[in-house]
Amino acid sequence: MLELLTSETPNGWKVSILLEELGEPYKVTPIALTDRVQKQDWYVALNPNGRIPTLVDHDAGDFAIFESGAILLYLAEKYGRFLPTDARDRSRVIQWVMWQMSGLGPMMGQATVFNRYFDEKLPSVIDRYVRESQRLFGVMDTHLATRDYLVGDYSIADIACFPWVRGHEWACVDMGGFPHLERWFDRISARPAVQRGLLIPTPPTDAEMAEKTTRQGKTILA
Repeated sequence: MLELLTSETPNGWKVSILLEELGEPYKVTPIALTDRVQKQDWYVALNPNGRIPTLVDHDAGDFAIFESGAILLYLAEKYGRFLPTDARDRSRVIQWVMWQMSGLGPMMGQATVFNRYFDEKLPSVIDRYVRESQRLFGVMDTHLATRDYLVGDYSIADIACFPWVRGHEWACVDMGGFPHLERWFDRISARPAVQRGLLIPTPPTDAEMAEKTTRQGKTILA
């Protein structure tokens, strides 16, 4: 049995989407970020970085994996899906996963923090992260002009990037002007497994979301 310890964030959804695509049984353990569960000793023993998500493979001696990109690679290799066997295409997929981990995720994350959670509005800082996020959208848009997915067939490269692109409105990053990216986004949004993955863990109610918005900034920055 696989166990996913996660919360309602793009990095968490990356893993739940892949698990839904794989169709393998797994257990979900929600982690309440605002209660700082991710900083408790038992969790840090699994994930030394004190972030979500964490995957525990109980069938492999309770092997714990942290960092969402590493989890995607582990699952793709374990089940032999969503990662090409051809060496060059495999490398291309991993390149896009690394690109998301080092660029798209951090830039969109900072755009979200400074637009939504930071107490002081810093226009120059916001502009810097929004512009860089849009530049990265442009990179994807140009690349997708001649293909349906980032590398060949649908892969963990697409799964890694999708939840971050999906959060563009919350991050206040305009996705207009990127028609190929929008086409890619709509195609992936329509996948039933993606729709199921985005419901894990149970989405908060509107009232809960409003409360989280007022409290979560310091948690994200911690």
